[in-house]
Amino acid sequence: MNQITPRGGTDGLYDRVRHLVPEMEWETFVEDIRAIETLKRERNAVILAHNYQTPEIFHCVADIRGDSLALAREAQDTDADVIVMAGVHFMAETAKMLNPHSTVLIPDMHAGCSLADSITGRDVRLLRERYPGVPVVTYVNTSAEVKAESDICCTSGNAKRVVESLGADRVIMIPDEFLARNIEAETGIKMITWAGHCEVHERFTPQEIERMRADHPGLVVLAHPECPPEVVAVSDFSGSTAMMGDFVRDHTGSRILLVTECSMSDNLAVQYPQTEFVRPCNMCPHMKRITLSNIRQSLENMTHEVTLDPELASRGRRAVERMLAI
Repeated sequence: MNQITPRGGTDGLYDRVRHLVPEMEWETFVEDIRAIETLKRERNAVILAHNYQTPEIFHCVADIRGDSLALAREAQDTDADVIVMAGVHFMAETAKMLNPHSTVLIPDMHAGCSLADSITGRDVRLLRERYPGVPVVTYVNTSAEVKAESDICCTSGNAKRVVESLGADRVIMIPDEFLARNIEAETGIKMITWAGHCEVHERFTPQEIERMRADHPGLVVLAHPECPPEVVAVSDFSGSTAMMGDFVRDHTGSRILLVTECSMSDNLAVQYPQTEFVRPCNMCPHMKRITLSNIRQSLENMTHEVTLDPELASRGRRAVERMLAI
């Protein structure tokens, strides 16, 4: 266990985040961090944290960190008895699908997702009736019920590869309309879309990007593919949060704008302090429901457990495993 000193100190944990977390704020975190580390050992638990979690979670208590694809892969391989998802509900469901014998907890049951909320299993069945024989590619930002009605899942990082693997000239790609349009532009494959949008990424505009460029000469713009196509078009690079991280790693020292949820910049700033991050902060209210305090409570009280109907979980797992096999 990392040693934590109450007054900021020079221990490894606080050193990671000291230029982002003021010492007075750090003092409010120390007790929860200590308790979480103890509880993880006692419960044989791991914490999975998405890239949009705040630095004190992402860098100080998380065992597995990354984008949706990385978390799905790592969740499949863990031998922990308890998995705590420091993310949103669909991620916890995916972890449960891949680890049916583990206890999966989410610290706040209201940590949802506008994309997941935009579509139901019934909607997918109706799409299949309307477009018989057209394969259904479902973004992982969906409920287990929706995954169970799908042929294969994808993430923003592997969507192009998944779509091309199908060998089809038309694909139903749900629920993120902008991701589908951006993949259509990359592949030339016709996308039948659904009008779902990420409430963080849909707010970015080309005009905002151009203003940022004018205010920050030499700015390199990296856009998440959940952004509108016109935003991707005026960016220098588009990719998943993992791909953004790789880009920053390879361009250390640049001036970079990440057109995505604002904690992504904070977490990369810990790893790459020489890089200047320009931050247009669009915050995900659902991700920010997860805190050190409720992670601790989740482990103390074993709340809130995510359960799935076994038959539905089995069908959803097939769609996720097909994705992971590519």
